[in-house]
Amino acid sequence: MLVTLPVREVLLATPRARIVRLDLEGKRFDYTAGQAVLVGPQGGEGRWPYSIAAAPEDAARDGFLELLVGVDAAGATGHRLPLDPGTPLDVEGPVGTFTFPQNPDAQRFVFIAGGTGIAPLRAMLRHALAIPHREVGLLYSARTPDEFAFQEELRALAREGKIELRQTVTRDSAAGWAGGRGRIGRAEIEPLVHDPATLCFVCGPAALVDDTQRLLQDLGVARERIKIEEW
Repeated sequence: MLVTLPVREVLLATPRARIVRLDLEGKRFDYTAGQAVLVGPQGGEGRWPYSIAAAPEDAARDGFLELLVGVDAAGATGHRLPLDPGTPLDVEGPVGTFTFPQNPDAQRFVFIAGGTGIAPLRAMLRHALAIPHREVGLLYSARTPDEFAFQEELRALAREGKIELRQTVTRDSAAGWAGGRGRIGRAEIEPLVHDPATLCFVCGPAALVDDTQRLLQDLGVARERIKIEEW
């Protein structure tokens, strides 16, 4: 499916990422939580993949697709994708098989994200919360404390008791940071994995994905219950 959608608004997510909302203009756009779209300038030949960061229910209700787009120090995307509000973009999709199952048998879900790998996991997490009587945990790793996208929303969900949230930073940080430090290890993951039947989703840099998959298996989670996406 190929549609042209205008940029509705661009919000600051972190110093190195923006939340980009593409106006559906009343169009129906069906997808599964975790999928991505290919986005490029209207009429151009190049299109690049971006995970949809909102649950399908969010998009249907709010009337827009929400993407998390990495930018450089000048605020430009790596592909020089135009992001000014009102700019029409070609959107193809949905694409991707890293998705939340339609009828999961698990009662416990754990999402483990590194950096902008939070995008598809946020969509899955929000979708999981719509399933009654489910438990959700999130472990989120970023380089520094200001690089957690959707942080206020995630912390609000934790305060409300809707999710268990753990955050860790991988680089030296200000003394005021009270969360975890260093690379994700067993001590960070184990409290969130309540039993081997936990269904786990991991997205982030290859090293994080490889390490996390090994740690989860060491904790007794079967390989088929670990869904991974690396970049």
